[in-house]
Amino acid sequence: MTQKQIPHHLRQYIVDQNYSKYTYIDHAVWRYIMKINVDFFTAHGHESYIEGLDKTGISLDKIPRIEEMDEKLSKIGWGAVCVRGFIHPQAFMEFQSLGILPIAADMRTIEHLTYTPAPDIVHEAAGHAPILINEEYGNYIKEYGSIASKAIMSKEDLDLYDAIRELSDIKESPLSTKEDVENAETELAKASDNVTFISEMALLTRMNWWTVEYGLIGEKTNPKIYGAGLLSSVGESHNCLKEKVLKIPFDVDNVEYSYDITEQQPQLFVTPDFYTLKEVLRQVSRTMAYSNSGIESLNKVLQSKSVCTVGLNSRVQISGVLTECLDKNNSPVFLKFEGPTQLSYENSEIDGHGGDYHRNGYSTPIGRLEDYDKPLSSFTSADMDSLGLVEGAEINFVFESGVRVNGVLSSYTCHEDKLLLVSIDKCTVKYNDNILFQPDWGMFDMVCGEEVVSAFGGAADKVNFHKFVDKHIKKDIPVQNSFSNKQLKLNNYYKQVRDMRENDNVDVSELKNIYSILQQEYTDEWLLLYEILEIVKDDPNLDWAQDILKSLNEKAEERSDLGLVITRSLNLL
Repeated sequence: MTQKQIPHHLRQYIVDQNYSKYTYIDHAVWRYIMKINVDFFTAHGHESYIEGLDKTGISLDKIPRIEEMDEKLSKIGWGAVCVRGFIHPQAFMEFQSLGILPIAADMRTIEHLTYTPAPDIVHEAAGHAPILINEEYGNYIKEYGSIASKAIMSKEDLDLYDAIRELSDIKESPLSTKEDVENAETELAKASDNVTFISEMALLTRMNWWTVEYGLIGEKTNPKIYGAGLLSSVGESHNCLKEKVLKIPFDVDNVEYSYDITEQQPQLFVTPDFYTLKEVLRQVSRTMAYSNSGIESLNKVLQSKSVCTVGLNSRVQISGVLTECLDKNNSPVFLKFEGPTQLSYENSEIDGHGGDYHRNGYSTPIGRLEDYDKPLSSFTSADMDSLGLVEGAEINFVFESGVRVNGVLSSYTCHEDKLLLVSIDKCTVKYNDNILFQPDWGMFDMVCGEEVVSAFGGAADKVNFHKFVDKHIKKDIPVQNSFSNKQLKLNNYYKQVRDMRENDNVDVSELKNIYSILQQEYTDEWLLLYEILEIVKDDPNLDWAQDILKSLNEKAEERSDLGLVITRSLNLL
């Protein structure tokens, strides 16, 4: 349903959920997490959480189907699509701005039951979706997505994002070795050390982390949880409310706090309400390049070394990697881009001026011309004719900045009879004694515009420019369960127990047999023991049920990573 409404450039991120790949162990892990979470978040989660589970199509007993979630979400003005793990941050934000929740289909393994840094369906579905039924919060997410999709993202950010994505994939893959993990961690450390400045995207990512992912709401002394990272973590959600975790009133200073994706957070931010989130977001947005003009915005673009868009007062936009900006008295006079560059008008690529045509870069002067009583961008076709600026005419443009453009007029492009760009053959461009363009470089396509009015991350016309970015999109969902025969047998035991529970057709002797096999052949197994105990716990005649309880208590003491979680689940029985 939702996919029909998605712009073409975003469809490349969508994959099939491939629901049949989930094992019975996967479903058991999901059920176990949800059992603990529902109990805990009934008391400690935002009031929308429990109601939101049902309204967004999230089952407690099995992994949800994303297409069913999409149908449910459509009733509250949202939708859902399945994506492969980490996707490009700007794409993720754009999805959200459209009211679409991208959901990673991967399911965390039992080894990472309490937490995984990789996007997975527990986090994306059970974490993000339920609170969306709160209209004010849902509107905040859309507005955040819209603003963040314009944020300038540095090449350093992209390198760090790639390193995080690679590490999470390796950690979740059953085929990865210890050496693979260590190498990926080393690369992540290098990428992190190489970050030399905090970009707009980095600041907004911090805000997202402290709100959408790890946010608390209400009274500072007794807050409720609404952040998806906490709502999907059976470990940190319990610990985060303890006094040892510092609670800080939420305000614009939250963006000054960095975070570690691999560790539990030492502090969290408490917003009094969802309206405050929106107000702080707007404060942050007013500092961004897309809201400001001139050299300051261009300096952010230069520093980023990534694809950005420079907007001119003529509504012409230049998208590419800006490498040079000449200025006079802090006003930009000449821009130079490298690699594929796109010229657009109001977010639509100008015919013939996409990344294919300008594949080797682009440059242009900007500013007012001398000896003309109005800006070049205000010229009409009649103005051009009256001034003799027709095909084949000699061009001698002198800008107030001192930039000189000489050549032969080849053609010009107008929109609604306003001049957008002038194509000049045999062209020479000079600034003082510097040659900025020379005739043997080809046609010089000079845009018309007198000043820079905005700048933002990404391309203006994303549909036509998307093929030049994000070339390493991972479409496949890795097979997490490359099972041995022994593991396949274990998965089948999970199936047997599940069938008994769901069909209310318990075979006690078979459960005891499975328990005996687990004791002999699967000595580390604990989750299936718990599922068996759920079924037989109330039968006083089964002395071996007490043996299971004893075994689980022992495993809780042995497993520092799972001890508290196992104990909490036993208390639910």
